[in-house]
Amino acid sequence: MSDPLDCLEITSEADSPSGTAVAGSVIWLHGLGADATDFEPIVPLLKLEAPLRFVFPNAPVRPVTINGGMEMRAWYDIDPGAPLSGDEDIRASAFQIEQLLVREQERGIPSERVTLAGFSQGGVVALHLGLRHTQRLAGIMALSTYVHDPEHLTDEVSFASVDVPIFMAHGLSDPMIPIARAVTSREALLHLNYQVEWHEYGMGHQVCPEEINDIAAWLNRVYR
Repeated sequence: MSDPLDCLEITSEADSPSGTAVAGSVIWLHGLGADATDFEPIVPLLKLEAPLRFVFPNAPVRPVTINGGMEMRAWYDIDPGAPLSGDEDIRASAFQIEQLLVREQERGIPSERVTLAGFSQGGVVALHLGLRHTQRLAGIMALSTYVHDPEHLTDEVSFASVDVPIFMAHGLSDPMIPIARAVTSREALLHLNYQVEWHEYGMGHQVCPEEINDIAAWLNRVYR
């Protein structure tokens, strides 16, 4: 049993009376080398119609092959010579995030009111868990990321969330994860009849103001 992840939590402001219970939760995973504070500044920029609890977990610190074995926060190791080498790490990280889903249920938020979100590495884990989770989710938000091992997705996928909205967004000039890899992932999901809302922006490996507006609009639809 792995240790529980430490998390940063904030509740979004909304046009609701103070003291109103949150309408749902968003578990948002950061990218390689970042930490739980990475996307915290975005929450106040989201014009949300319902108060949501945002849970930002910290990834474990581990050596990362692509960065010369330097230790940093990472959801899985990346070895450019072996693209599927991170499989065990991804599964372990997904298990840890699943424990956060259980915790939200214990706090009164059912799984169908929880969105899994992630950027880059975090998005890989969010998609991995979201596509396999046996209970329906509110949504999956995959930013500048991809589906790990899409060729074998059908071997493990759970169709509990096949009708759940998936928000995918990517930069046209992303130097870290080429958009073609994200497009391949999108097509794999569409082939399995997942509901993918696709966005692309004139940016690199980052988040832009237009994307933040689109995320807000999508979350408002998910939690309407």
